[in-house]
Amino acid sequence: MGFLLAVVVHSAGIQDRVGARAVLIRLFALLNTVQAVFVDGGYSGKLIDWSYDMFGWLVTVVKRTEAHRFAVLPKRWIVERTFAWLTNSRRLVRDYEVSPKQAEAMIKVAMIHLLLKRLA
Repeated sequence: MGFLLAVVVHSAGIQDRVGARAVLIRLFALLNTVQAVFVDGGYSGKLIDWSYDMFGWLVTVVKRTEAHRFAVLPKRWIVERTFAWLTNSRRLVRDYEVSPKQAEAMIKVAMIHLLLKRLA
């Protein structure tokens, strides 16, 4: 569906591959019944082996097609749609938050608002 299960905001000085470990650790602490994780091509390599060794999760890398024309990637549209949903929240469009914890909280508030709108 594209709803967030875990959120981690970190400084820009941390590479996404390193930050992904923090997200997966938090996700396991919150919801250890996850069986599969889909990631972008930038997360391939050691992260796949690490997540399988740590949690037993099958990590699937969604890669672009070799064709030079537009193609909808499986599962990738879910990520893009979620980002679009979050950017509808004006506060998340601008970087008003001072600390990463505040930013995480505002992302969670935006997702709760979205869930409530979908349920109603």
